[in-house]
Amino acid sequence: MKQHIFLASPHMSEEGYEQQYIKEAFDTNWIAPLGKNVTEFENELVSEVSAKSAVALSSGTAAIHMALKAVGVGQGDLVFCQSLTFSATANPIVYEKAKPVFIDSERDTWNMDPQALELAFAKYREAGKKPKAVIVVHLYGICAKIKEIREICDRQGVPLIEDAAESLGTICHGRHTGTFGDYGIVSFNGNKIITSSGGGMLLVNTKDAQERAKKVLYWATQAREPAPWYQHTEIGYNYRMSNIVAGIGRGQLKVLERRVQKKRYIFEYYRKHLGSLPGISFMPSPEGARCNCWLSVILLAEGCPAAPADIIRVLAEDDVESRPVWKPMHLQPVFADYDFVTTVEELRVWDEGTGADSSVSGQIFAHGVCLPSDSKMTDEDLRRVCTAVQGLWK
Repeated sequence: MKQHIFLASPHMSEEGYEQQYIKEAFDTNWIAPLGKNVTEFENELVSEVSAKSAVALSSGTAAIHMALKAVGVGQGDLVFCQSLTFSATANPIVYEKAKPVFIDSERDTWNMDPQALELAFAKYREAGKKPKAVIVVHLYGICAKIKEIREICDRQGVPLIEDAAESLGTICHGRHTGTFGDYGIVSFNGNKIITSSGGGMLLVNTKDAQERAKKVLYWATQAREPAPWYQHTEIGYNYRMSNIVAGIGRGQLKVLERRVQKKRYIFEYYRKHLGSLPGISFMPSPEGARCNCWLSVILLAEGCPAAPADIIRVLAEDDVESRPVWKPMHLQPVFADYDFVTTVEELRVWDEGTGADSSVSGQIFAHGVCLPSDSKMTDEDLRRVCTAVQGLWK
């Protein structure tokens, strides 16, 4: 009987680092949202990526929410947000009763198009409006055109929030993703390149990083005031990471580079064995960047023998997990009333069933497939995937 192949699943260290930290937490009875593991996990990640400060939180979504609060986003404010992403990037904007304006992607990196971002600034400047923040995403670990986007935000005087939830271990321009923005987001969800079973981290890269981090910590621990009784002058949140979860994260951080190398190996394996099939292309590998290849993604050209649904079907028949590319936020029913800015001149619906349109992000969604990229995959597993896909071209 064939073993199920996951898209991406937790992969604990072979050395059992995680168990050592968890045992210490139990032995000392520090299992609450504070303790040595929490503090050291923050310090170790700061050291790993060269951020200025970090706050360990319950999820990457919580980290985005705290970043938005830190830059002062509130009711009625505009936030420019990449459209091609998971909904967790955009949801916290609405938590604060602000209004997302979704920005299309460009083909070089599949991430936020700097030209479309410039168009959005111009459009809203004419209306006498300015966004409170810009959220860029490094999709699937692919580095965005982060220098250009950073320069645009600096010129406009708008804070940049960098969603690096999928890109821990990705390096561009000699720096880790998550450290270019005023704030960076890291996720340790169960399917990420390393996991703490859940959890996330807010990286703070501002000049007054320590003070900003203290404010985030205050909000994340129910905004409790330093009084003998329970006193609150602001609304707070129960967003702090537990010492158990942080222990898992500390152990996982020790094998991050090993996981990056395996993910990159998987991507290169697919490129070698599937790259010659007519109509298949692969997610970008921007020059000067090292992608963590969190997921390996292919695009299928018009007229090739297989559609994304065909690949997902044949793999599922062989008990192999795959998935479509994220459906862009501007195509999601929940965000249907919000603006979308693109450089595509004629925006039209391309597929009535999925809602895919002629935008760059819409076309990546329509033609993309995420292949299984689990870091525990063997060469035999990879051959099995490739054989199933190749069968559609015969």
